[in-house]
Amino acid sequence: MDYPAGLADVLAMDPPDSAPQHETGAYPNPGRIVIASRESRLAMWQAEHVRDRLSALYPSARVEILGMTTRGDQILDRPLAKVGGKGLFVKELETALLEGRADLAVHSMKDVPMNLGEEFALVATLEREVPQDAFVSSRYASLDELPPGAVVGTSSLRREAQLRANFPYLAVSSLRGNLDTRLRKLDEGQYDAIILAAAGLKRLGLGARIRALLPVELSLPAAGQGALGIEALASRPEVKAWLLPLVCPQSQACVRAERAVSRALAGSCEVPLAAYCVIDGGELWLRARVALPDGSRIASAEVRGSVAQPDALAAECVQALLEDGAQAILDDLGTR
Repeated sequence: MDYPAGLADVLAMDPPDSAPQHETGAYPNPGRIVIASRESRLAMWQAEHVRDRLSALYPSARVEILGMTTRGDQILDRPLAKVGGKGLFVKELETALLEGRADLAVHSMKDVPMNLGEEFALVATLEREVPQDAFVSSRYASLDELPPGAVVGTSSLRREAQLRANFPYLAVSSLRGNLDTRLRKLDEGQYDAIILAAAGLKRLGLGARIRALLPVELSLPAAGQGALGIEALASRPEVKAWLLPLVCPQSQACVRAERAVSRALAGSCEVPLAAYCVIDGGELWLRARVALPDGSRIASAEVRGSVAQPDALAAECVQALLEDGAQAILDDLGTR
């Protein structure tokens, strides 16, 4: 089977925990690995998770975390779409890679811009956590219980568009800040409910705050949601070799298809775009939506195809979206 680059090697490889010391073949095992990470609690959990996995693979290596504050963490008074988008969360980490202060950066894949600079590469996608959006409220058990005019907080135009389409009587309001800040604003009564990625809550041991997981039919996830990705310099193949045992081939194929859809349609914080792929019956099942922020128009598509060809499947999905009206929506948004 002709898998995308890297997947065939991963599928043929023994599980990472089959031996105490992984050998990287053409490259010597690392003596020191520095991981760049944002300093939010969730980002640090993610970096620590990767650190622990790498320490188990390379017990003789010193694995360290370089914590950093990004512009995206500093600007909290405006919607992300209006201040530069997802790139504000990775620029400082990429600078650390370029300056040699870090070997790799750990990201939530949904927060990684669809187009990276040519100096950088996504070298590993790890196992995916629960990909759905989560309904969080202190007073209500589900979206259906919310009364007209109830205030729902979200940081995502994707979530906002789908909420407005399905619950036009609710008041959707912008919500910025790290996970703890968002939960605090909910607990202070600024919102009746908030919508968050379930993966972050579960990773921080806050799964009990989830009142309901939103069905993907109601709120289709963002490209890469729930998956961790690792970025490194494209000029450092040895880093990719170190990380190869961490790759989840199923997640990598699905996330690759999702990101290809988003990239083709100029997916960014300014475009309410959802793309979600699973392996079903031995093949990729890819669903995607493009919407206006007010939810008044939504173009949808779903396609199935070979696990070996996520890019081709994404191209088919994009064409189906355009045929369903995505082009007119993108024209109205002024993005394409």
